[in-house]
Amino acid sequence: MIHAWLAPGRPGAGAVLLLHGMGGNRTDMLGRARFLHSAGFTVLAPDFQAHGESPGQHITFGELESLDARAALSFLRSAAPGERIGIIGVSMGGAASLVGSAPLEADALVLESVYPTLRDAVSDRLHVWLGPLGFLGGAVTPALVQLVAPHIGVDPDSLRPIDVIGNVTEPLLMIAGTDDQYTRLSETRALYAHATSPKQLWEVEGAGHEDLHRFAPAEYERRVGDFLATYLRGSAVGIAGAGAGAALDSASACAFSEAVSRRECR
Repeated sequence: MIHAWLAPGRPGAGAVLLLHGMGGNRTDMLGRARFLHSAGFTVLAPDFQAHGESPGQHITFGELESLDARAALSFLRSAAPGERIGIIGVSMGGAASLVGSAPLEADALVLESVYPTLRDAVSDRLHVWLGPLGFLGGAVTPALVQLVAPHIGVDPDSLRPIDVIGNVTEPLLMIAGTDDQYTRLSETRALYAHATSPKQLWEVEGAGHEDLHRFAPAEYERRVGDFLATYLRGSAVGIAGAGAGAALDSASACAFSEAVSRRECR
């Protein structure tokens, strides 16, 4: 069972599932949630297993988290019947929307800073963490993955978003920081090249592996808001900038702070 925040929106305005990154939790998505909710969207923000308030033994880099993402999407469909649904997945959250039995089926998908393969993600991080010895990252990665994966129940060969992104059928917006060292821009471009659905790529100049909404809030809200409005409502009019600095109303704030324990995703 995972915990989540739900904020009901305006009927007919669409709904959005927010999937946080590795080591984070749903609070990381509050900026996005506020902007989207103020624009009328219903918003669901879960904690993945072994993150935040959700129980779990190990972070699994998207493998078990993909089950959580699927459960959360099912919950959102029941909580917002008839609404078109978009997904925003950040880093591991984006990977969780792709891997598993099949990519999640929604009406629009936003992927931010998503790794193409688990081995790439590990290698990139080792390159950063090892500093002057970073060049050893690529050599160490296979042995490290081989050692750790069985202990946390992960199959590295199943954690390859680049192999399955071509199965995504909904419109796709990919976002990446040009200075991201954890998911390099060349890796994002390779992932983008494998996508076959209607797609867009936004390269955020100067951004690293970080909260891209916080890095460029006005541009993020314009681009992502218009993208979601176009595919969830059929029109982007009036969305751009609608959520900048906005606060949730009292009823929604209650849903985001208290109703979690009563509204489980699975």
